[in-house]
Amino acid sequence: MLRPRIFAIFLLYISITPLASRAQASSDQPLFPGLGRVSFPISCKAELRSRFESGVAELHSFQYAAAEKAFHDVSEADPRCAMAYWGLAMSAYHQLWEGADEKAVRKGHEYLETARKIGGADERERAYIAALGMVLAGGRSASDGQLLRYSQAMEQISKSYPNDGEARAFYALSLLALPDKGDDLGLRRQVISILNGLSDAQPEHPGAVHYLIHAADTPELAQQGLAAARRYAKIAPDSSHALHMPAHIFVRLGLWQESVDSNQAAAIAAADATQHHLGEAHYQFHAMDFLDYSYLQLGEAGKARQIIADLGKVPGKIPDATTHMRVLFTTRNLLELHHWKEALALAPEGDPRDRQMIFLTRTIAAARTGDARAAQENFRNMKSEFKGDRRDKRAEAHERRIAEAWVDYVKGKHDRALRRMRSAADKQDRDDPGSFGASAREMLADLLLELHRPAAAMAEYEAVLKIVPNRFNALYGAAAAAEMSGDAGKAKSYYSRLRENCAPQADREELQRAKIVAAGSE
Repeated sequence: MLRPRIFAIFLLYISITPLASRAQASSDQPLFPGLGRVSFPISCKAELRSRFESGVAELHSFQYAAAEKAFHDVSEADPRCAMAYWGLAMSAYHQLWEGADEKAVRKGHEYLETARKIGGADERERAYIAALGMVLAGGRSASDGQLLRYSQAMEQISKSYPNDGEARAFYALSLLALPDKGDDLGLRRQVISILNGLSDAQPEHPGAVHYLIHAADTPELAQQGLAAARRYAKIAPDSSHALHMPAHIFVRLGLWQESVDSNQAAAIAAADATQHHLGEAHYQFHAMDFLDYSYLQLGEAGKARQIIADLGKVPGKIPDATTHMRVLFTTRNLLELHHWKEALALAPEGDPRDRQMIFLTRTIAAARTGDARAAQENFRNMKSEFKGDRRDKRAEAHERRIAEAWVDYVKGKHDRALRRMRSAADKQDRDDPGSFGASAREMLADLLLELHRPAAAMAEYEAVLKIVPNRFNALYGAAAAAEMSGDAGKAKSYYSRLRENCAPQADREELQRAKIVAAGSE
């Protein structure tokens, strides 16, 4: 049975779209208005256009299983509809997730070959089919050059057919999917400009707001994505991903309660879609990831722990993926809450990446409890797990620096520890530290505080808060640094901000100290 508050939130999201508009639409509207509104004329049977457009709308919200079903329905009803097979091929190509990997290329290529053999009825349809062929040709993962050529082809279609909103949307998405973006911020701003124009022309277009959120998902641009974030769930309330996606911006801006509300609704919708074979467990896992982190920032440690317990209830879950999410949430929670003894008791499990996260957490915990031998041992175990981990070597180097810094610290090599951690922080800042855990910059501040250098620690905590506003540990750390330096006014200010940022029912232990100081008892 759904918990009353969560169910109420879900009903709120669904009720945003008026009931009258949720009735079955006429032939010039989407079949499912809860997915937004797209316009994609095709040469197939006229009565199938609405179903085809519902598939396109599902594509724009990354509901790939539902999109595939819609296009399959169209192909069954009209086997000579080339664009139905284009849609099936697009459903296999998850541009911002797995990308054009071998599995996607193999599956999508078969559908696209069928589309080619049938042939588009006009030049526009043939252009769409040919463009996608640049990515899905052959049986191997697409090269960077293929992705670029696809993007250039979509750009040309958008220029040739300036009133085709789908061409503009898919062109913008193709830019975000380019592997080497060079001037990343410049490209993101270009995408935002394209999509703002599309939203002006088609206010209910789901791709316009969805892809804009992705483009603005950086510390520098997040504010530009806030309006889109607050519109997306209203445009496409029947999509679990549309209910979740605004949280990318909410987390960037420290709007924790909005993130919680968004992801509670998304988790319910994702579970329902999976149970109806229109989604997969990862949609719900992704929402739970945001919920776990957002609860921690609201000071609700008990609710964060409950998210871990609820992993076993996710429909369609796969054991390995469930283990990975449990390790991810558990290590994050222990680091966030500074529960060092519990962290040291973690048993290794899962794949090399999971075990690496556990040993990194244990290394930090050992250092924070002053156990140099345990820190060194766990660091050695962490390094051994890298041998079986095929992740980005840059991520490996980053985590190695963090672990080495903590080992140096507990061994008394404080200056070297600070140099290593500062190096890790500077590199992480350039790569975007994200918003889902203690960054190297925050750990640098923690180190400085441990070494009784409050002024330097304060500068680093405040730097963290510029990137991740309202982050619990950074606010608390800044308050503690102000206390240590004797600045009672500043300490009270930060403790007050922390309490205001937290939920009324917050239960994190640190809030007791914040309550005392903010009340002026000391």
